Amino acid sequence: MQIKNSADHFNKRIAMGLCSVLIGILITGCYRGLPHDDEPIEIIRDMYDQPKYNPQSQSKFFPDSMTMRPIEAGTMAQGQLQEDSTYFTGFVKDSTYVKIMPAHMTLAMLERGEERFNIYCSPCHSRVGDGNGIVIQYGFVPPPSYHTDAIRQLPDGQIFDVITNGIRTMPMYGRQAQVADRWAIVAYIRALQLSQNAPLDIIPPGERTKIK
Repeated sequence: MQIKNSADHFNKRIAMGLCSVLIGILITGCYRGLPHDDEPIEIIRDMYDQPKYNPQSQSKFFPDSMTMRPIEAGTMAQGQLQEDSTYFTGFVKDSTYVKIMPAHMTLAMLERGEERFNIYCSPCHSRVGDGNGIVIQYGFVPPPSYHTDAIRQLPDGQIFDVITNGIRTMPMYGRQAQVADRWAIVAYIRALQLSQNAPLDIIPPGERTKIK
């Protein structure tokens, strides 16, 4: 009987110990997840104090004490290998705008261009491209209509460059829209222009009767 009581007492002590450990873990987890002015509990400090330099900080390793180093010749950041300069800039080798965009137009591309155009361009240019977007009602300078001869005759590369770098009161959208999306917007602008100035002979005969 005494042996059984000793075993029960031992089991209770183990159970209480496990409960104490579990409660400690739970308290630690709750503490780490709540806002607090104290330093966080750092079990593995390397996850917080990584061996790295911050921009514009001082270094004891380099002779000039600068952590920010010049780019070595022949190197570039991942994702910045732009072998086709025309595709990424809209210019051909002699620094003139490419006339026809260097991308194959597909229905998916036009649909993507329509989506991006409606997000970034339509507030000023309107969804039909006539320059009468909603922001004009709030005092913004109206942009030119896409349906003028001057805009229709622009090279595709120039429209791409304007989207990328902006012009006059129009801001740049090179950061908001990826390169492929900018060409998709160019393609959609051309589709808008065609929709307003399409010659009758390219319309299927069965559809011509619907035109008013």
